[in-house]
Amino acid sequence: MIYRSKAGERRLRELYLAELASWPVPHDRRQVPTPEGETFVLSCGPADAPPLVLLHGSGSNSAQWLGRIAELATYFRVHAVDIIGEPGLSAPTRPDPATDRYASWLDAVLDHLGLDRTAILGYSLGSWLALDYATRRPERVDRLALSCPPGITKERKGYLLKALLLTPFGRWGKLRTVRMMLGPGLSTVDETAVVARTVLMSKHYRYRSGDLPVFTDEVLGRLAMPVHVLIGELDVMWDTRIAARRLRTVLPHATVRLLPGTGHLVPTVPAELEFLTTTNAGRRHA
Repeated sequence: MIYRSKAGERRLRELYLAELASWPVPHDRRQVPTPEGETFVLSCGPADAPPLVLLHGSGSNSAQWLGRIAELATYFRVHAVDIIGEPGLSAPTRPDPATDRYASWLDAVLDHLGLDRTAILGYSLGSWLALDYATRRPERVDRLALSCPPGITKERKGYLLKALLLTPFGRWGKLRTVRMMLGPGLSTVDETAVVARTVLMSKHYRYRSGDLPVFTDEVLGRLAMPVHVLIGELDVMWDTRIAARRLRTVLPHATVRLLPGTGHLVPTVPAELEFLTTTNAGRRHA
């Protein structure tokens, strides 16, 4: 059970449906059959535009892209996927991340969408899934744009201890925990709304437990496609300097940007869209 109660599940579902009602561009919604259960996909943008798959972060859903979708849909046929086992409209399944079941799940999603090959934009957990898929199915991934990807170094545990120490302080403690984990990037968004949503999510939703596997050099070396990575220098979850250095060493062709004054919440960076919309020949997609 990924929710703490049925009432909590209904509350989060109602919130999500209300957010989807404000989706700013025309779109299609569908439930895609997969080996792990039905998966919700929201598609928008010109039908003949290059495809782009969006994979959101943990404790979230495709509403994460509301602030960016209008711009992305100008250039791409965008497919926002609700990750299974997360508080969206997909099945509550959580396969073992050490297996190839997530890759098989994404195979089914892409097959249903008729995508032989696509670019993928991922954030946090979504970045890990994008990396996992691209290392197992490199022939199906055109390029990768990743923010705060797990799996590059082992996760730090200090922030979890701090969060635990703040627990007895009720709502104030929860607010401090959210601000600690997301970092200074909150100043670039509606902080009140983001914090309130995150606190509500932690009240009703059970986050994943256990560490995601760290990719070996051999596995990461399979990524021959263009890769663009954004890492918040102040992200409390990983040693970001070691992560950036490792990526630059293992993937010398990748663009790895360590963003100063930024934590786990990475703001939109224009260079990311430029990376996604530029072809290998240096021309922007129409």
